[in-house]
Amino acid sequence: MTRATRFFALSLILVTTYLLAFFSIVPVPFFEESVTEQILPVLPWWLLVSFGSYSLWSLGWGLWTFRDCPDAYEELLKEITMAKDDLRSKGVPVD
Repeated sequence: MTRATRFFALSLILVTTYLLAFFSIVPVPFFEESVTEQILPVLPWWLLVSFGSYSLWSLGWGLWTFRDCPDAYEELLKEITMAKDDLRSKGVPVD
């Protein structure tokens, strides 16, 4: 089973469970109905905002610690120089 297949299978199970709870077909255990009526409608937005926050944090942390990898830093600078030289050879102004 590939990663994508596992992801889609798990997503399908979670979305189905959410929809069953959202439309009150299956009761949510350990919570009163009034609490679930308040939480379930905003749950997808909360998950979206949480994912966005995690993504921004992960990107920021990667930028912050980029110079901690001197080999990758030097390799990237060489690739940038090679790309600029290639563009200059084709007549594209880079600077």
